[in-house]
Amino acid sequence: MTIRAVVFDIGNVLIEWQPERWYDARIGADRRRAMFAALDLHAMNDRVDRGEGFRDVIYGTAAAHPDWADEIRMWHDHWLDLATPEIPRSVRLMRALRAKDVPVHALTNFGVETFALARTRYDFLSEFDRTFVSGHLRVIKPDAGIYAAVEDGTGLGGDALLFADDRAENIAAAAARGWRTHHFEGPDGWADRLVSEGLLSEQEAA
Repeated sequence: MTIRAVVFDIGNVLIEWQPERWYDARIGADRRRAMFAALDLHAMNDRVDRGEGFRDVIYGTAAAHPDWADEIRMWHDHWLDLATPEIPRSVRLMRALRAKDVPVHALTNFGVETFALARTRYDFLSEFDRTFVSGHLRVIKPDAGIYAAVEDGTGLGGDALLFADDRAENIAAAAARGWRTHHFEGPDGWADRLVSEGLLSEQEAA
């Protein structure tokens, strides 16, 4: 079947998401390692991505862990600094696909409020044909329900969809539904895949 739409993850595909790196710069690598060993901050963030209130979750976690309260609140108060920078070539690839009238959708684990916040900095987040945000759907990748939402919303499924994500478990869940997949490890490999699928020429993917 011909690919009829391309689906982008956002974190670490279009925007770098490396909170550990930001904390290393702010509080030092040793204290950051101790904090991440003591607390599952990514699980905390998953609650936001499932649709819970951004400030409520982060500040509630801070209140429950007073030894780390200041550092935990930084996750909320400096969130845009954690979710940076954009990955320029990936953004160019997304726009090149749209310029060729290839439908381009986003499938992302993102909170309702954090996605709205990100859109204030990254204009390309408003350029997708359809955007499937876990916080609105109240289910996160790799749960099957979020992939079903894409299929229902686009009317497409199986190998009509090509999906790029940086996490192997998310790719595996999509592949199990018959989607074509690309494990994103950098924009150069993603560009090569889009060229090999005949979606972009080498010049368009530059």
